[in-house]
Amino acid sequence: MTNLVIDIGNTLTKIAVFKHDELLAVEQFEAVENNTLDSFLNDYKVGRAIISSVKKAVEPWQTDLATKLQLTYFNTTITGGIINHYLTPETLGPDRLAAVIGAKDCYTGQNNLVISGGTCITYDYVDAGGNYFGGSISPGLNMRYKAVNYYTAGLPLITADDNFIGGHGNNTETAIRSGVQNGIKYELTGFIESYKKLNPQLNIILSGGDSIFFDKLLKNSTFAPYIKIEPYLVLKGLNAAIQKHND
Repeated sequence: MTNLVIDIGNTLTKIAVFKHDELLAVEQFEAVENNTLDSFLNDYKVGRAIISSVKKAVEPWQTDLATKLQLTYFNTTITGGIINHYLTPETLGPDRLAAVIGAKDCYTGQNNLVISGGTCITYDYVDAGGNYFGGSISPGLNMRYKAVNYYTAGLPLITADDNFIGGHGNNTETAIRSGVQNGIKYELTGFIESYKKLNPQLNIILSGGDSIFFDKLLKNSTFAPYIKIEPYLVLKGLNAAIQKHND
């Protein structure tokens, strides 16, 4: 079965096509219209679709899509094989749950720490038995840079620089960069160390738009051999969820 997988985030919508577990195509859009999906539907024999959204509103193109094929809206009642111990599942972000499902599906029978870098940075742990208890949420890379500028009178808005390797800044710009980027680096290593103590046999899965950036921050760490880059982990999780939900 060929599946159309749609992940609606805070700023971008990602659309992918899977045939069973194989990713055939993926694109991202700032806005989706009725005709946006035509090329996917025309080029692939899509049998069903799944939509995950952080937004509550249902857009017209979603209603239109439901008239063309079998459409499932992803929510926390669709477990995808995960044993969800989250105390308030109704408040759990669909992207976090989908990423955990993706981790379990890609690395079955293994302990996985999923670190997703986007608007926020999320840390979610799923053990080898598929048990998910929750995780942590902190401000994302760009959010930190924007906050430094927004909540002060004189500090400039600067952007991330993956070539910055300094321990401290020698001017205002590099001081901000050191604080933001080294702060994230130490946060990452702190969380990883904590989970490694819980279970030394642990995959560290980096996902989201900042996954490559995070990988560079960690490339010289003792954790580097355990790192796996999965930029499409949420999409893979949604695909696994729809397959388990309908099969």
